[in-house]
Amino acid sequence: MSLPVPDPWLQPPALAGRHVRLQPLARAHHGALALAVQDGALWQPFYSNVPQPDAVGAYLDTALAEQAAGRALPFVVRDAHGVIVGSTRYYDLARGVPRLSIGYTWYAQRVQRSGLNTEAKLLLLEYAFGTLGCIAVELRTSWFNHASRAAIARLGAKQDGVLRAHMRHRDGSVRDSVVFSILDNEWPALRAHLRERLDRHAPAEKPS
Repeated sequence: MSLPVPDPWLQPPALAGRHVRLQPLARAHHGALALAVQDGALWQPFYSNVPQPDAVGAYLDTALAEQAAGRALPFVVRDAHGVIVGSTRYYDLARGVPRLSIGYTWYAQRVQRSGLNTEAKLLLLEYAFGTLGCIAVELRTSWFNHASRAAIARLGAKQDGVLRAHMRHRDGSVRDSVVFSILDNEWPALRAHLRERLDRHAPAEKPS
């Protein structure tokens, strides 16, 4: 008797490339994530949604509860050497369309602006369009997060607009969210663009 095939909308896949490995997020990753978030004190900007080290447990609980409710597929991010350097997820899953969002992404400072993020997005987008059959993938960030806005634009996503007074930052201030998207008919050209960018990155050096 053949085993049932897991529903890809309910269980995060394991995805791997030259620079990065994405694995389903688990509570066992707590300690490594609390360490990674301290590289660059990623929680300090007021617009950041990155947890403080002592809040990583609650962050994990929320992400896994969203997965259990069928609203998110969270990942832990490892570098080329297997070291945990951050987290990302699919969220706002809408399988009836189908479409989803990619976000809640953060990386230790030492791997930022490396091939890791480009390849992580390439793997996530390939799975979203190829396996899940999405017709659109969305990415959002705070108006004030200029580094994130620039990184999303460099991927080749197009800006749809700005959701004014969309939500609140962690400090309670009102957040305007900048919305980007990629459509399925744009994906082949964008995939070639990301692969070309990856070819310019040397293999990651092992951290000392």
